[in-house]
Amino acid sequence: MTGSASERLGNSEVEAVRLLLDRLGLTAEELLKGASPKKEVPTFDEYIPHVSLAVAAGTRRVYGTYWRRVGEVWGKRRIDEPSPMEIKQFAETMKKTVVIRRNSRGGRTAAEHFISAMRCLYAYAVTDGLISAATNPAARVPKPRRLASTRRALSEAQLRSINEVASSTGNDPQLDALLLRLHEETACRRGGALALTRSDVDVEQCLVQLHEKGETVRWQPVSPTLARSLVEHYDDRATSGSDRQVLRYQSGAPVTRRRYDYLWNRLGKNLSWVATQQVSTHWLRHTTLTWVERNFGYGIARAYAGHDSRSAAGTTSTYVKADVYEVARALSALTGEDHPMVAGLPGSLSAGDGVRALPAIPLRIAEG
Repeated sequence: MTGSASERLGNSEVEAVRLLLDRLGLTAEELLKGASPKKEVPTFDEYIPHVSLAVAAGTRRVYGTYWRRVGEVWGKRRIDEPSPMEIKQFAETMKKTVVIRRNSRGGRTAAEHFISAMRCLYAYAVTDGLISAATNPAARVPKPRRLASTRRALSEAQLRSINEVASSTGNDPQLDALLLRLHEETACRRGGALALTRSDVDVEQCLVQLHEKGETVRWQPVSPTLARSLVEHYDDRATSGSDRQVLRYQSGAPVTRRRYDYLWNRLGKNLSWVATQQVSTHWLRHTTLTWVERNFGYGIARAYAGHDSRSAAGTTSTYVKADVYEVARALSALTGEDHPMVAGLPGSLSAGDGVRALPAIPLRIAEG
């Protein structure tokens, strides 16, 4: 018998062979090599706990809610059973049942996070050989188009008002003023502030080591005032001889995300526009980075933000990278304090150079 297999068999026979191979969990290459069938496919109840343990804590916190919901609805189903259409329908259900808040955007974020959570789960399933990349149903479900952010840089008057209220009201104004200053100087995310430990603060070089999303780690310049204040705060409130979280309540307990909720809720009660516009800690990041970009350019703002080279900026970002010394120069102008990493270097800025941002960003820490 001569000719290729496709020539000897008709279309119906070829399709029958494909269906049989798919039912057996085999590819043609595996059949020729005598490979054994694929592993038994687990249910969602069986597989989700394994994936949850494999991901980073931040990923688990964001996706955990959606995985729990999947377990409630599809827990007994095998992970290879749902179709792309079913996952899309599930996302729409999540979108409609999301808790409505003042800053809600029609449940789009919930739908996007659900699809991301499913893509994460199925990516592990592909890696484990439970399904093939070609049959990954989550990969074929498009995410909702992300709307433009409503966050923006705060004005001088707005930032001054926030700092004044935070440092003069509440049950621990010194903590809140320190918290705001940390975000205003470093433009760090909330997770970066909460992850800060005593060993992450270099008082001599005025640097803090930030651990943020995507398991990124970087040394960020801070003013001498902030570096000293962080250490003094830790020494006053933490147990002696420990290398633990810097930010702490008066009781010595470490600060959690609840402190941010309490802070912005209090600010909203004193400043109506904070509540109306749903201002949050991330607005401080926008404020600082906008100022840095306007005064020092895109490359330094990018380094200040801790962004890596993988972005839509393309190849150009390779040539506009800034180093920590340039970030320190921008910080000196922002705070009006000389920084030890750039003091005396050509082009460095000092408190009297007239470029400083303190009139626009009045950073202060309340006295104890």
